[in-house]
Amino acid sequence: MARTTKTKSCSSSRKKDAGKTIRGYKEAMDYIFSHTDYEKQRLLRYNITTFDLTRMYRLLKEMKNPEKGQNFIHIAGSKGKGSTSTMLARMLEAGGYKVGLYTSPHITSMHERISVNNKHITERQMTALVREIKPAVDKLAKENIQPTFFELLTAMAFVHFKNQKADYVVLETGLGGRLDSTNVVQPLITAITQISIDHQRQLGYKIEQIAKEKAGIIKEGVPVVTIDQDENALEVIKADSEAKNSPLWITGVNVDFSSRFESSREDGPHTRICVQSETSKFEHLKVPLPGDHQALNCGLALTIIDQLKNLGCEIENEDIVKGLENVHMPGRMEVVFNEPTVIVDAAHNAASLRALIATIGQHIPYDSLIFIFGCNADKDIHGMLDQLQYGADKVIFTRSSSPRAISPDELAEEYNELTGRMCQTSLSLGDALKIAGSAVTRGDVICISGSVYLVGDAIKRFNRIKEAARANAAQQ
Repeated sequence: MARTTKTKSCSSSRKKDAGKTIRGYKEAMDYIFSHTDYEKQRLLRYNITTFDLTRMYRLLKEMKNPEKGQNFIHIAGSKGKGSTSTMLARMLEAGGYKVGLYTSPHITSMHERISVNNKHITERQMTALVREIKPAVDKLAKENIQPTFFELLTAMAFVHFKNQKADYVVLETGLGGRLDSTNVVQPLITAITQISIDHQRQLGYKIEQIAKEKAGIIKEGVPVVTIDQDENALEVIKADSEAKNSPLWITGVNVDFSSRFESSREDGPHTRICVQSETSKFEHLKVPLPGDHQALNCGLALTIIDQLKNLGCEIENEDIVKGLENVHMPGRMEVVFNEPTVIVDAAHNAASLRALIATIGQHIPYDSLIFIFGCNADKDIHGMLDQLQYGADKVIFTRSSSPRAISPDELAEEYNELTGRMCQTSLSLGDALKIAGSAVTRGDVICISGSVYLVGDAIKRFNRIKEAARANAAQQ
């Protein structure tokens, strides 16, 4: 094991917290958030100093390695990780298994990240976990080894899944894969969703570099599942799988896969897939989430199920179908308001935005499409703005609550230079909605996208509007 790497942080506050007893939920959250949170840093370096697995290994060792003995399915990728993970979890749950699911980032609440059988971790459970890990964290602090927020949350998830006696754990990476805090487990299967340009400052500006980071989760002899995707990315995955003697299954190549879009009176617009693998055959299976990209994600999840069957997992096809029917993903093509129609979608790279625009066109008729858009400074801004010009009839740039958010004026300037088209800016989501509301007609659609933070802000806002409407209705 490599030498322990130390990170710089506010050591004085940690010393003060070290002897403090966690009495309740607020203190537990204060303790967790007092640690370095890379998700909130505007400029983030991706190297073995900031992303150091040695810290994670040391933390887990002090906690007596709660991850040992658990059945992990480890999933990386640029887009589709959350959807694939959720579909896989729902299918396994319908088969009678207890399934832990770890995802990031969250949409509206941190509790979304850790769940067992579709039940988010509770405040009481979260508080108990912080109390449980704190002695180990404080012991490391005496050596000036300071785990990050994400490392602590990942370790807490491992403990929670162990405590809950989960049969399987679907584990989604945070950033990249090779240096991600989740990459300390020995999984049953590794899976890689679609790879596209994203987080270039951290992962690289070429898709081969990004693929190399994602493929870093591949383990010696462990089956790898992916989809037929960009040729250069796929070559990297193939090379890494071969180097580690890991059998590779590619949905759409050595696993038969096809999809088609259709519309019916009963189901409306939707996609159906056919998948034939070693253990199963599905014909015209309805994909629970809209969009061609979700058909690929669904096919990938079914291929993972196929490999789990080869490892002894017993699940009937009827349970698989039932599990897919239970899939719901907040913040993915979610209609949060009617009259006018307001959609939120956490598309945060160019490929996701292109898929979103195509999916809206397939599923929702409209006269004009108005985008309220904001994103973080470390994204492929040029690529995302390029996609916007082909789908949006009107664009309003705003900023989310993320510390890494780029200013609306910078977005507008680059958009104008790139496209020569007019746009508007707003410093807040509320003002952006007012601008959109003044221009929208009955046949128009407003779409809020570009950032998970912005989508989270929007969902909270519209939930408050709905709650106020219900309260007013109850008083009348």
